[in-house]
Amino acid sequence: MILRSLVLYIALGLCANAAHAADIATLEAMREGSMKKLVLHAEPRALPDAVLLDETDAERSLDEYRGRWVVLNFWGTWCPPCLAEMPTLDSLAATMGSDHFTVVTVATGRNPPRAIDRFFDDKQIAHLPKWRDRSSGLARGMGIMALPVTVILDPEGREIGRLMGEADWNSPGAKALLGRLIEGS
Repeated sequence: MILRSLVLYIALGLCANAAHAADIATLEAMREGSMKKLVLHAEPRALPDAVLLDETDAERSLDEYRGRWVVLNFWGTWCPPCLAEMPTLDSLAATMGSDHFTVVTVATGRNPPRAIDRFFDDKQIAHLPKWRDRSSGLARGMGIMALPVTVILDPEGREIGRLMGEADWNSPGAKALLGRLIEGS
């Protein structure tokens, strides 16, 4: 009985890995424009535990988004490419945000709340949270050394892809790729 269960478990694992590889191939073929910089991982990666702060200085956790696909953007108020891409992330959140998908922005390092508020007001950013990784603990734990970096998290909270640098997250290509992820879950 144990041997039969072990064989079944291994067979299911092999099928799941083959399906994951096929999904990656499909998603890689869909990348266009700035999404060509998106690197999809062969295996999902666990995130380090980290405490983040929201705009009221309340402690928050990415675990709050379990069950959803998440586009997680690390940025800084002093980073021109970060500031340039933020309106595209806001538009993405406005058009695709749902019970299955969200966009979370995390200002990492020294980013005074007033500077974040001023930027969000100036650019009319209305659909994104103002979370901060004040100590850069999450960013460092994920190996993020430059900004902007955007990672895609699966509904289990694991990193499945990473894009370094500025991107147009509101482009048809980005929306198609993210839509495919959401549909497949």
